[in-house]
Amino acid sequence: MVEMAAYVARVPLATVNVITSHQQHQVAAVGFEASVCRREDSMCAISLAIGGQIVVPDASQDERYRDNPFVRGPLGDVRFYAAQPLLTPDGFAIGTLCLFDTEPRELDEDQKTALLTMADRIVDILELSRRTRALNDSLVRMEEMRDELVRSNEHLAAFAGQVSHDLRNPLSTVAMSLYLLQEELDDEDEAPGARTVERALRGTRRMQTLIEDLLAFARVGGTLRREDVHLAAEVPMLLADLAGALGGADVTLGDLPTVCGDATQLRAVLQNLVANAAKFTRPGHAPEIEISGHRSGEGWRIEVADRGLGIGPEDAQRVFEPLVRLDEGADGSGIGLATCRRVVQAHGGSIGLEPRDGGGTVAWLWLPDA
Repeated sequence: MVEMAAYVARVPLATVNVITSHQQHQVAAVGFEASVCRREDSMCAISLAIGGQIVVPDASQDERYRDNPFVRGPLGDVRFYAAQPLLTPDGFAIGTLCLFDTEPRELDEDQKTALLTMADRIVDILELSRRTRALNDSLVRMEEMRDELVRSNEHLAAFAGQVSHDLRNPLSTVAMSLYLLQEELDDEDEAPGARTVERALRGTRRMQTLIEDLLAFARVGGTLRREDVHLAAEVPMLLADLAGALGGADVTLGDLPTVCGDATQLRAVLQNLVANAAKFTRPGHAPEIEISGHRSGEGWRIEVADRGLGIGPEDAQRVFEPLVRLDEGADGSGIGLATCRRVVQAHGGSIGLEPRDGGGTVAWLWLPDA
């Protein structure tokens, strides 16, 4: 661009100057070696203060520039001088496109117009360069975050596995001792400690379930085996597995798509959502559950809708956090929905809860195309 500006203006010397608070940086030059000088020695710093396009046929005769060191000798012998400000999109002047010669000369109107146009294109180049650097920096940070996330997932899985192992053994010992004690008490009529032992056993079973849930939460989503998952075939099988939990539930199956993902993990997500729909129902009413799917943008939205108790908007996101339980009396550890979100996010999708028209809740997940 600087070479083109020099050619259009028919001058031997041209440069792009970037002016900082203390210096002038010649970032591209034609006809001489680019350098750096003090701002107070810069002719273009004076031009920026004046504003607009500056064209001076003979700087030695112009009171604004005649005493400048680039004109009177120490730094140069400039006679013809022209400067076009480089303005950013928000109107901030960062420097100039500067043309000069050691001989006096003029610019015609076409050359002045070309100088303005080329200055705009130079700003475009600088702006593109700046944004490219910013984008590259963002990509580097994203790659670092991704690598750190992978390491964190690996450490989390390893930690969960170790903790699970360390907790299982003593817990199994406690449970076994309690079972033996319960058998001994069963041989005695109306043993006073029988209820206490039963409460202790229930506590150990809850703790075993919590350990398994935490381990599953740490491990799922880290590694996916992607394949075509035919939900129309998977859902009936998971309903059969949930036959005991569903009881007399009225389950309606709508159209279900084929999605891309890990069949085992996606089945676990849907199984959790269906089990919740059956669990949180209105007292005295059999569960009513509708499972369906439809196209949504560049992916598929799968819904599990019920006619249960519903959920308030203030809790719709909170329930996806680990160990959050809205109903302390209900079975579960509060890990299920957090695990579902972890799996769905690992597939590049999203998950949520929303009120259902006519009462109840719609649990939905969105999965992108392969």
